[in-house]
Amino acid sequence: MSGTSLDGLDIVYVQFTEKDEIISYKLIYSKTVDYSVELESKIKKSATLGLAEIQILDKAIGLFYAQEVQNFIDEFHIDPKEITAIASHGQTILHQPENGFTLQIGCGGTLAYHTGVNVINDFRTKDVIAGGQGAPLVPIGDFDLFHKKASSFLNIGGFCNISFKTNDVIQAFDICPGNLPLNKFSNELGAAFDKDGYFASEGKLNAELLERLNHLDYYNQPNPKSLGTEWLEASFYPKIQRDLITKDIIHTLCVHYVEQIAKVLNQENISSVFVSGGGAKNKFITNALQKQFNGEVIIPGVETIDFKEAIIFAYLGYCYILNKPTTIQSVTGSTIALSTGVLHKPGYPTYPQS
Repeated sequence: MSGTSLDGLDIVYVQFTEKDEIISYKLIYSKTVDYSVELESKIKKSATLGLAEIQILDKAIGLFYAQEVQNFIDEFHIDPKEITAIASHGQTILHQPENGFTLQIGCGGTLAYHTGVNVINDFRTKDVIAGGQGAPLVPIGDFDLFHKKASSFLNIGGFCNISFKTNDVIQAFDICPGNLPLNKFSNELGAAFDKDGYFASEGKLNAELLERLNHLDYYNQPNPKSLGTEWLEASFYPKIQRDLITKDIIHTLCVHYVEQIAKVLNQENISSVFVSGGGAKNKFITNALQKQFNGEVIIPGVETIDFKEAIIFAYLGYCYILNKPTTIQSVTGSTIALSTGVLHKPGYPTYPQS
């Protein structure tokens, strides 16, 4: 799993079991691998690349995935024959469901060939073809694997997304931005991200900026809906005055996020929220959310915070293998629930010898 915030490639080795229609998982091994400065820089510029350059980057990311997965297999002494499949999210570089497409690169064929293991990727495209947003995909895992933890699930990654049930129907959507803008402005202060929400706590609220952000058109759009980096560039960042103190921007962004998240939780009469993603470690956000949310904020252990999305994408691979749905119609807005993904076989009949 690699998210839009580019805070590393999360690799997990997961076993799924099912008994009496109850699905459980065992996280056996997990690890996060940093991108090289060069590759991360190329990914950040991917939206401006031409077709040939995107193809080159697609193969480069696929090779990076393959090398790191092979290192993971070697480090933990995993027998490749025991791996049913690698489920790979890929790297989202374009997401325009309103125009009929979404694009995650990280060549599945390259990953399959170099590891000798079947690969399932491209989990979003088919849903967009069926009229959906192609996102979010995590809610099916939230409610199949973590349903006993809370009544709703909030992931604070590159964007903040929520899933919950209304009259037994799962609802999910992107609420607002998340770590992407926070990381962008933390970079100006010489940091990769705002560790523990320190910069936010040092800053002051800019009421004018908060007012502009809270009145963005996206927040009045009906569900299902989703956000992408294109929206940040076109609609979000232009609202931020560049003459403001950077810590004040970060503080105001966090207040904005909390207000938007709490508004959704309270309007839906949600009793508890299970928070994951890198933003769950931002104490400024979680403490402020607990004050504004009428229910209980649940912060899990670090392993769940860091690897929940990777676990769920492994689960989507499990569902694909068993021809079960990987999407929820009420969540993505597609015409039908689908078993999405594309299978890539290594292309040779036996596993390569180490």
